[in-house]
Amino acid sequence: MLRVSGIWYTVSIIQNDAPQGDHPDARTGTLTTTSGADGVGAQRVGNVMNRERFSVEPLEQGMSFKAKAYQSLRQAITQMNIYGQSNEIRLDERRLCEALGVSRTPVREAMALLEQEGFIRSQPRRGIFVVRKTKAELVEMITVCAALEGMAARLFVENATTDKLELLHAAFDKYTKAELAEHVAEYSDANIVFHQSIVQASGSTLISDLTDRFFIHMRAIRRATMGLGDRADQSVHEHREIIEALAARDADLAERRVREHTLGLAQYVERHCAFLD
Repeated sequence: MLRVSGIWYTVSIIQNDAPQGDHPDARTGTLTTTSGADGVGAQRVGNVMNRERFSVEPLEQGMSFKAKAYQSLRQAITQMNIYGQSNEIRLDERRLCEALGVSRTPVREAMALLEQEGFIRSQPRRGIFVVRKTKAELVEMITVCAALEGMAARLFVENATTDKLELLHAAFDKYTKAELAEHVAEYSDANIVFHQSIVQASGSTLISDLTDRFFIHMRAIRRATMGLGDRADQSVHEHREIIEALAARDADLAERRVREHTLGLAQYVERHCAFLD
């Protein structure tokens, strides 16, 4: 569903053949797009109704309608939990125009840009869908990110100020094993910020730009897997080891630990995420 001015709009969920495997939140069914306060009036089409909340920010003033639509839609797609469900997410152009308060032309122009950047794909006579990567594509993407984030950690050691390191400490010192079990969703968000913080503090605009291209998928797969098995406990332990290496200003160790940490996600996805096949 997408929310604008207190109204929730239902985004259509289109199901392909039912996947097999240990999907963390698999449901079946399809939706048609309807609207109403708090989602009232959403029509049930399949056996179970599956809703994805798609929160569109109000458009800023002083920008072209195309730029406004692009910015709002990109931000909303970035926040979606793409791999937290087994269904494709279809965007309804007419409802998006209503939600954003603009005509179809700027929305279509924004969609064209988003498709060029790989966020969405259009299919004749079917509609516009948020892109989901295959398991093989995700593993390859995570592997590339491991190399980029490892280099970012090396540059962090060389360039980051002490206050940047203290922020990493503050973000993770509060997560004891007992508290972690009750706050996995919160920790998942902190985990994403952790990786972003290292990249940003590295001082490398190029690494930041490259990882930003993968962000929507890296964020989504990290969220989808964080609550599975002992991923959260392992993540906290490895993050603390990374912080120790950064604090010691050991560039080789920091680079290796960050790279191996992210490669661990690739290995987990390869072995355990059958729902992506």
